[in-house]
Amino acid sequence: MLIIPAIDIKDGRCVRLKQGDMSTATVFSDDPVAMARHWAGEGARRLHVVDLNGAVAGRPRNEKVIREMIAAVGEGTPIELGGGIRDLDTIESYLDAGVAYVIIGTAAVKNPGFLQDACYAFPGRVIVGLDARDGKVAVEGWSKMTGHDVVDLAKKYEDYGVETLVYTDIGRDGMMSGVNIEATLRLAQSIKIPIIASGGLNSVKDVQAVCAQLVPEGVVGAIAGRALYEGKLDFKKAQAAADKATGNA
Repeated sequence: MLIIPAIDIKDGRCVRLKQGDMSTATVFSDDPVAMARHWAGEGARRLHVVDLNGAVAGRPRNEKVIREMIAAVGEGTPIELGGGIRDLDTIESYLDAGVAYVIIGTAAVKNPGFLQDACYAFPGRVIVGLDARDGKVAVEGWSKMTGHDVVDLAKKYEDYGVETLVYTDIGRDGMMSGVNIEATLRLAQSIKIPIIASGGLNSVKDVQAVCAQLVPEGVVGAIAGRALYEGKLDFKKAQAAADKATGNA
């Protein structure tokens, strides 16, 4: 199982939010490129990058710094990228620049036809971000709730041919309160495509819980953010614990 450091970019800087609220942004670095290089140097096997301004605006807003991050880490550290990806041209531009996977969130909910087209045009490169609170999906940088059930949408996206689902429990995100094992398990047991868990990862104990309860059901990674930046979770120890628990040590 992969431990995936998150780099959220707002106004060209590396920040973390609490429960997706842009007004709670804590700046952890003025240099996202150096941060990407840091996590690659620590041995990260994938990076989770989000253009927060893009997520709100509906189009890329930090493309220049994202391209610099890709150049800094090279092909050895694949980047999955979300935030403001709402059309095929944007996907093509990012993939051409060296992004390994694009994450489609709001557009997947609002325009499922676009998601189908993206999966067809770029097979194996499209991840869907499903962000939920109490089992219902949120969109537009989590600022709006929908009536859609997470499991129902996940099944639909599976039929479209998405590569992976990133499932975020909004209530846990940035709160360092542990992954929502129950909700993630419910989702994982309902579909066959891989899932990356997001929100709340706080300790090696959390990593071990995810490995024990979720990896057997198809969870292949867990995104870590605030806990890494605040020193609550040591990346190398977390990845080593995941490798040991899943037999990859």
